[in-house]
Amino acid sequence: MKPLNEMHVAIITYFSAEKRESLLFLLVGVAAIAASVVLWRTGSPYRGMGYPLAAIALIQLVVGGTVYFRTDSQVRDLHQRLATDPPAYAVAELSRMTTVRRSFTIYKGIEIALLAAGIAGTFLFRDRQTLYAASIGLIVQSSLMLVLDLFAERRADVYMERIRTLLGG
Repeated sequence: MKPLNEMHVAIITYFSAEKRESLLFLLVGVAAIAASVVLWRTGSPYRGMGYPLAAIALIQLVVGGTVYFRTDSQVRDLHQRLATDPPAYAVAELSRMTTVRRSFTIYKGIEIALLAAGIAGTFLFRDRQTLYAASIGLIVQSSLMLVLDLFAERRADVYMERIRTLLGG
């Protein structure tokens, strides 16, 4: 397969996975909001979980929706740029992906800090039901976000390597 054809396949592979994960973000966000509503309406002693579930769900809905709905046009533009000017595509996309890749370092740090805070909260707030439940909710959402971002980070690394190969490096 020619290098340009391989790069077109790499674009499809990377962005198809991104779009699938963004759909998962949307579904998890909706499920977390639904769980928050159920916890609150039933008067569950764990209704405090709803605060971090819903707060992080809003992030999941915004990020998931943004990625999901922009991906198709982004892929069309990248295929067109690759077909008309491969070096310009490679330079611009590698620069963009370097920024994306750096963002994952920040996201992981935040998610790990939130996970640690949730774990600490389960020890510190055992006798304070709302804070204890909120800590559990924080563990659920931050660990899920961390796992999904680890998958996304790995995809970004593979895609960036394909771009570097196109550049000859």
